[in-house]
Amino acid sequence: MSTSSSNLYNTTGILLPKDACVVIVRTEWNADTIDHLEKGCLKVLEEKGVSFKILTVPGAFEIAFCIKNYWDKFKYREQKPLAFIALGCIIRGDTPHFDYVCKAVTEGVVLLNNSLPVPTIFGVLTVDNQQQIDERTGGIHGNKGEEAAIAALKMIALNYSLK
Repeated sequence: MSTSSSNLYNTTGILLPKDACVVIVRTEWNADTIDHLEKGCLKVLEEKGVSFKILTVPGAFEIAFCIKNYWDKFKYREQKPLAFIALGCIIRGDTPHFDYVCKAVTEGVVLLNNSLPVPTIFGVLTVDNQQQIDERTGGIHGNKGEEAAIAALKMIALNYSLK
């Protein structure tokens, strides 16, 4: 999601069900970065009065597993999630590991979006260095956590408008 759109941070007119709940799945790896992304998510969700639950997984590779299993266990409950937000940060290193993890995490989120009836928002940073992290956690590119939460709200509203 690019920050060039002037409508990006506009949440005016987003109509949500009164019991809207979002599940944030965050990683332990790169915790300082994820803390900034999570803070951005929570700011938006709290401003809109949306309830949330935060789950922590070891690394980005485990995000899709957690989301799928959470959905399977809670899909018939009254307070089931209406969206998931995946938060992680994968930093390029000296080996191809970066490429494998980025591909696996991206494909995992795509599979979730193609199989679950609720959206999974990709809030995973894939960066080369700390400067790029800083630019995306409150710097010149905004806070990608806020953007992920806004995308979740917009997708919840869209999903409900199609019913």
